Amino acid sequence: MSRANHDRMANAIRALAMDAVEQAKSGHPGLPMGAADIATVLFTQFLKFDPSDPKWPDRDRFVLSAGHGSMLIYALLHLTGYEAMTIEELKRFRQLNSKTPGHPENFITPGVETTTGPLGQGIANAVGMAIAERHLNAVFGDVVDHRTYVLCSDGDLMEGISQEAIALAGHLKLNRLIVLFDDNGITIDGKLSLSDSVDQVKRFESAGWIAERIDGHDPEAIAAALKKAQGADRPTLIACKTTIGYGSPNKAGSEKSHGSPLGADEIKGAREKLGWTHEPFVIPDDVLKPWREAGQRSKDIRKAWDKKLAGLAPDVKAEFERRIKGELPNALESAVQKVKRTLAEAPKDIATRSSSEFALESLVPAVPEMIGGSADLTGSNNTRTKSMKAMSASDYGANFIHYGIREHGMAAAMNGMTLHGGIIPFSGTFLVFSDYCRPAIRLAALMGERVIHVMTHDSIGLGEDGPTHQPVEHLAALRAIPNLNVFRPCDAVEAVECWDLALRAKDTPSVLALTRQNLPQLRKSYTTSNLCASGAYEILPVEGDNVDVSIFASGSEVAIAVEAAQLLNRQGKPARVVSVPCFELFFALPAEKRHAIIGGAEVNVAVEAGVRQGWDAIIGSDGVFVGMDSFGASAPVKDLYRHFGITADSVAAAALAKFRHR
Repeated sequence: MSRANHDRMANAIRALAMDAVEQAKSGHPGLPMGAADIATVLFTQFLKFDPSDPKWPDRDRFVLSAGHGSMLIYALLHLTGYEAMTIEELKRFRQLNSKTPGHPENFITPGVETTTGPLGQGIANAVGMAIAERHLNAVFGDVVDHRTYVLCSDGDLMEGISQEAIALAGHLKLNRLIVLFDDNGITIDGKLSLSDSVDQVKRFESAGWIAERIDGHDPEAIAAALKKAQGADRPTLIACKTTIGYGSPNKAGSEKSHGSPLGADEIKGAREKLGWTHEPFVIPDDVLKPWREAGQRSKDIRKAWDKKLAGLAPDVKAEFERRIKGELPNALESAVQKVKRTLAEAPKDIATRSSSEFALESLVPAVPEMIGGSADLTGSNNTRTKSMKAMSASDYGANFIHYGIREHGMAAAMNGMTLHGGIIPFSGTFLVFSDYCRPAIRLAALMGERVIHVMTHDSIGLGEDGPTHQPVEHLAALRAIPNLNVFRPCDAVEAVECWDLALRAKDTPSVLALTRQNLPQLRKSYTTSNLCASGAYEILPVEGDNVDVSIFASGSEVAIAVEAAQLLNRQGKPARVVSVPCFELFFALPAEKRHAIIGGAEVNVAVEAGVRQGWDAIIGSDGVFVGMDSFGASAPVKDLYRHFGITADSVAAAALAKFRHR
């Protein structure tokens, strides 16, 4: 391609970005204008994609980690021929129900691989995508053979999550991962030098990457660097020195072009400087044609891939397609029932973290797309079963990842794995460290992705490590996230049922909050049905029709509730117990079913070794809550429960006191 043709194609991106942001009176024109040359080279010469099938499994992934520059990807999707990205959608940039929201959202816009905006998330997602590609390649061969490209900004690399992500990628030598750094030296406040002086090339090199600097406006240099990166044995950073707002006569190279419309006069000057004489949103045929041809560039590759897939052994092909579609194997149901039958025959009074491991011993072989992991707490989280092997640069086919002490990067990489397709990731850390994972968990919930977080040491019940490690507000905080299932099983049977539900929640991430301390197995009889599926159910009924007290509890406190109910029954106050393993599933029930489970007792009591927030929706504002209203303390678990009054005696006394005060 001649330099003149390249410039006109890149200027089409710049013009669309200027025009859309100006029409919306909102947006970020600077990045698309500055990175247009990089994107033009990548999409016209290197990226493997098919606009007619945005979900083609063997497409290259392109992640715009700097999601504020969303007009870059929207312009590219339109120019290369994605049917949904019409010129009308570009004109509706940042408007309600458009396919061009302010930051890219994968569940809205075909061709967008992940939802980015919070900086650093995209590059960490891309690490997960690259892991998924290498793993599936090891399992299925060259029917999986593609790359992951990232365009990131200074802001992405300043966020701490980026260090976690690049360190993991370097350690695993993910050579199919190529990061293009839009090195424009500008942030919202002004020059990058106001707050940062990191040499990113040296930083990436120290993490095991290949890294180099180039002129981000030289198409030949960009192409040469990309070609070199495609043959690398490690992940590659290409630091592309660019000018933010390239072409703007007065705002280029300045924070003034970062997050605001350029203005009519400045756009007029930019058009003159770039030699772009066309009206807003008009792309001349001689520019649009080579862009559309670039969109068809991988058609033959796609056809060859179709033949390759068809040539697989029928059982291998069926298994690959099942995993990519996200469908669960038939073996899951029998594995769940096997665990439940075993527990009915030989009950286990163990911690629910151990119950989870016991379940995983059967579930992982039954659901081979599961990839586990832990943030350096493997022995505490119990997320690695005896059959699981650790993934490394020499064995991508293994199914357990040592993430190191990188909770945020781990959670975001898991999002990338499930976004890639073909994998159900799960991992472990302590519940208190959900604070480190929360931004990525929130995005998983927003995107509707099946990722499973095993979070152990779920209350003051972890004991001597004290209040720094004892979560009291974390269950409530996680339950506040829409479209996130927070499971807190009370025993080994509920643990396997919660795992079953988490695996079946195709469009919802899950957290399993599990205990360190041993718990009695309360459910001794075998039932085929999943009682946890309703989110709450009566685990201890009363004899007869009269109910004075309903006690609601989750996790370790269900056993306390059962003991308290027995005390109340002996004192002439008939009491029942409702186990509440999942608020979200319970609140999703029709109103009449919720009311039936809550019942009509005179006194409602909730017991949980956490804060009250959220429980009033079940017990009412007049209900009794026995739990925490402060941080914990360092002591043995039994002493802590007595000290904070979370005992059967305390629950029974609180219920009786309610009667006395009526």
